[in-house]
Amino acid sequence: MDFSAPYDRLTRPLVRDGGELRPASWEEALDRAAAGFRRGVEEHGPNSFGMLSCARATNEMNFMAQKFTRVVIGTNNVDSCNRTCHAPSVAGLSAAFGSGGGTSSYAEVEDTDLIVIWGGNPRFAHPIFFQHVLKGVRNGARLFVVDPRRTSTAEWADRWLGLNVGTDIPLAHAIAREILHAGLANETFIERATSGFEEYRALVEPWTLSAAEAETGVPAEAIRELAHAYARAERAQMCWTLGITEHHNATDNVRSLINLALLTGHVGRHGSGLNPLRGQNNVQGGGDMGAIPDRLAGFQDVLSAEVRSKFEDAWGRPIQDTKGKTLTQMFEAMEESELKTLYVIGENPVQSEPETHKTTSRLRNLDHLVVQDIFLTRTAELADVVLPASASWCESDGTFTNSERRVQLVRKALDPPEGARDDIEIMCDLATRLGYDWERPAAEDIWNEVRSLSPMHRGMSYARLEEHQGIQWPCYSEDELEPTFLHQRLWAQDPAERGEPAPFGIVGHSPPVDLLDEDFPFRLTTGRRLDDYNTGVQTGGFSSPLRRGELLDLSPEDAAKLGVADGEVVRVSSRRGSVLVPVSIDDSMRPGLVFMTFHFPDQVDTQLLTIDATDPIAGTAEYKAAAVNIERVSQGAEEPVSAR
Repeated sequence: MDFSAPYDRLTRPLVRDGGELRPASWEEALDRAAAGFRRGVEEHGPNSFGMLSCARATNEMNFMAQKFTRVVIGTNNVDSCNRTCHAPSVAGLSAAFGSGGGTSSYAEVEDTDLIVIWGGNPRFAHPIFFQHVLKGVRNGARLFVVDPRRTSTAEWADRWLGLNVGTDIPLAHAIAREILHAGLANETFIERATSGFEEYRALVEPWTLSAAEAETGVPAEAIRELAHAYARAERAQMCWTLGITEHHNATDNVRSLINLALLTGHVGRHGSGLNPLRGQNNVQGGGDMGAIPDRLAGFQDVLSAEVRSKFEDAWGRPIQDTKGKTLTQMFEAMEESELKTLYVIGENPVQSEPETHKTTSRLRNLDHLVVQDIFLTRTAELADVVLPASASWCESDGTFTNSERRVQLVRKALDPPEGARDDIEIMCDLATRLGYDWERPAAEDIWNEVRSLSPMHRGMSYARLEEHQGIQWPCYSEDELEPTFLHQRLWAQDPAERGEPAPFGIVGHSPPVDLLDEDFPFRLTTGRRLDDYNTGVQTGGFSSPLRRGELLDLSPEDAAKLGVADGEVVRVSSRRGSVLVPVSIDDSMRPGLVFMTFHFPDQVDTQLLTIDATDPIAGTAEYKAAAVNIERVSQGAEEPVSAR
């Protein structure tokens, strides 16, 4: 494995002196990190501290990160990049069913009659999952893709529905109305297992096929075809990704898709389900472990006195009885000088958060910033203390949890670079300096603590995880194996067995915040490509035969209107900033729509263009819907990025 330039592996701690980072011993770096945490709590209280945990690190590391935050510091201000991507999925699924995980298994995608992929391109962004989709298609499943772009995934579809960015709710409502008017709703399931149906029926009634076509850009006949196919299918899978969740009304988007499953009964049965596709290896696990501000391990509510009492008995420390701050709220609190200290493990918000200049300014204004990472990222460059970690996927024992809720055991395969330390060891050393002797527990010991506190993980010993090559939660005892799908209770004949009904979400349409006009007539949407990863830190040092460097995907029609050729550099400007980027003329793009990634921020900082309008429930930003202008650049332009 070769992690190389532009980000070489960190092997020595760094501390800031005279405005510059310099090498330091581990003792000095840990002393300074701990002293800054202590000073912040003493001067401003525990809620002036924030922790950003890592969605690429093990469950065990994430559990210890949230434990450090709640026990050593005394606050619930802990979050991770789950906030950036799938927090709306967790919020929407939890509101409907009480838990925030996808309801099905990957194997069910191979054994279903209909697959809907909404707002994503898993051929590029989730290639392993996409292999299950292809097996399902080969086994006879029909595939519908709903996305503004005609992606490589859409090329495999029976029907592509190319909707206007930000019109997912009108499209979902129109599908629902057509199902209702065609008499295809599952009335028995609705009556037994749901609530709020009549209000929902009234909500979708205005969204006729023609009204939806006018708003979404999707032909009425295509909407009708999907509605009938989904409702008539014996088994159907609804899958979504960031095209649904990275909007200012993202939780409402998720609820609108859940509504379709409730309307047709496509949940709680083998082959039918609701599945958010996670983009990083442990986004699901980080939330499961309590590295979020409102839940303890096992999605147990931090506001519950009974839940807190159980954890307090185990940890010997009171837990705050209020929700902590989300990642988004932490950055807002920095702006108001309420959050003074931040501990970042394996995250890179300078490159992942919208409006780069604003994010950087907020981090610079902190009293104390500690970054623990395997690379000197742009976030680490701003830190007061940098701690080199051994956190890559092959350098630690532990577990990860994937999109189908499957907990899988991993074993250390390689030693980390000399000078780097294990994340958990670093946190334990900091805890010791702050008055908590945690020693240095092994990964299995931490996992057993998780099992003792989280009922849904209780039956997953390391031995069983190894024996069965992973187990899906919930697994309440060592006498049982995993379920393949959740919420089977909704189909029970006995009302007592069914439990609480799943409520329909009463959600209305709210168009993108960043409006198009004469000055900014193009809609920029963002996403991932196959051969690079997120903010480029982990893939930036690898040569690729497919692609190197950022591009602006532009329709042939728009290229002709602008008079630009393939490869020509243009200036892309939003109301927040501008960048220079080469054009890629792409016939999969619709006129008026352009596409970029976040993979090459050192060359083209796409986040200068995005807007920090956020979903009020989940705190996720609207990365998918910026309004931009595009201009040809005269010969000799040299600056790759410029502020507007």
